[in-house]
Amino acid sequence: MPSPPAYPVDLRPCIPVHMAGRHQALGLREVLIQAHRIDDLALPLPPAHSALLRLLTAITAELTGLDDANLSLEEWHERRTDLLTSGRGLKAQDVHDYCDASALDLYNPHRPLLQDPRLAAQCTKTSGINKLVFGRPAGNNLAWLSPHTDIAPHPVPSDEAFWHLLIQHYYGAAGRCTTRSAGPHTSGRATAAPLRSTLSFHPQGATLLETLLLHQFPYRGGPQHAPDTCPWQEPEPPDPVNPPPPVTWPKRLLTGRSRHAVLLVPNADGSAATDAYLTWATQHPAYPATDPYLIIDTHTRAKAEQRDSPRRADADRALWRDLDALLLAGDESSTQRRPAVFDTLNDLPAPVRARLRVRVCGFDQDGRTTNSIWYTALTPPLWNWAEEHDPPAARRIAACRQAAEHLAALLRTHANTAWSETQTPTTGGAPPAPRRGHRSSRWAREALALYWPRAEQAFWNLVNHNADEASDPYPVFARTATDVLRQAVRPDLARHQAAGPALARAVRALNAAAAPASRRKKAARHAQP
Repeated sequence: MPSPPAYPVDLRPCIPVHMAGRHQALGLREVLIQAHRIDDLALPLPPAHSALLRLLTAITAELTGLDDANLSLEEWHERRTDLLTSGRGLKAQDVHDYCDASALDLYNPHRPLLQDPRLAAQCTKTSGINKLVFGRPAGNNLAWLSPHTDIAPHPVPSDEAFWHLLIQHYYGAAGRCTTRSAGPHTSGRATAAPLRSTLSFHPQGATLLETLLLHQFPYRGGPQHAPDTCPWQEPEPPDPVNPPPPVTWPKRLLTGRSRHAVLLVPNADGSAATDAYLTWATQHPAYPATDPYLIIDTHTRAKAEQRDSPRRADADRALWRDLDALLLAGDESSTQRRPAVFDTLNDLPAPVRARLRVRVCGFDQDGRTTNSIWYTALTPPLWNWAEEHDPPAARRIAACRQAAEHLAALLRTHANTAWSETQTPTTGGAPPAPRRGHRSSRWAREALALYWPRAEQAFWNLVNHNADEASDPYPVFARTATDVLRQAVRPDLARHQAAGPALARAVRALNAAAAPASRRKKAARHAQP
């Protein structure tokens, strides 16, 4: 009799890594045992990379004792510093004991990893393997860039199915899903996963173990009355009927807030998933919780319950524009709050602090079903610029970013105004004011597309070289704005008689932004849409 399909992620090589100058794939056990020798994870899907870092952080917290809520803040930092400076890896026997006691098989019939075997009986039908895999069209969606269809779905190798399983739990869609009946609840609608449409910031060290230790954060709340466990440590899958257990630190916070239930259907030998169930995990509201790797923006005009929200991923927004949000500690008047994990990095050993970089993982999505694009980036070493260590550098970075944003707003406004004047030239008096909420003109779109790459170069020049103008970055970005506006308008100068005078007026207005701060207020008022 053939053995049932199995795919234990702790043993199968399902996690790509950079190690010893080359790419290779390891099982979860080896990733943890070799973490002090691994340079970095190498997952090709940024949201899976971000999700796996949270999973590994929760496991590392238990293996190192950094999940001990009884440690004082001083004791917690001393323990982490010792781990960072010891040069030792995690104890192999501790890793083996942990994996042996956990449900880590993707296809275990009774307790599959991050899945619910009850779905086979509780769902009306399967959802299709294409529904699991991000990037494939499913149902009636058109196949624009993918050859996959629901008529002849291609199986997914089990390692890739594991990656997409992680993405579903952290970034899954809201809205229509496969109908599930559990107790009194019968529904075909799910709510959005906890990280949907967000941008994660992960401190990165010289090795994977150093990265995971930099991801740790001490407990600062009250007593925890519920056991703090990861889903694979529970004897049963999450209860779909009763309210979910409270969000505890650090494991449930990092791994136990999924809004989706999944069940993979394997092929005969467990090498691939051929089908899947994807549905809701709970109909109860999510408990409030703040992920420690997200920037929190405060919207002062919003309702109290909607005032704080994670910064959204935006593929059109350059990542250097978020740099000051990481470096500034903030105060009660700040409208942005850096990821909570960065508040624990101030007492790092000097060599660790000097090489600390930040891995950024974003998934540009809407709040419900549309997925646009995912992306990742790695900053240069930057933590020595943090406000706690170099206040002038942090303030200079913030001032440069604010100047770049201000000139971009002025560029959009004056390019639109110049375009309007060219299309409907005035014979005298004030030029027509841009209409509120009006769509950007061709000149504005082309100028801004040119502006942001050049603004980024100007930003790094100002940050890396303490030039004379570093104390006032507005002239630098004003010159950048006028240069790109001239380039955007140049093809139309010969075709439109009014283009030249309109351009000249726009350039004068932009140059006003290079004036001393006391003379900028008028330009700022003029730039309001």
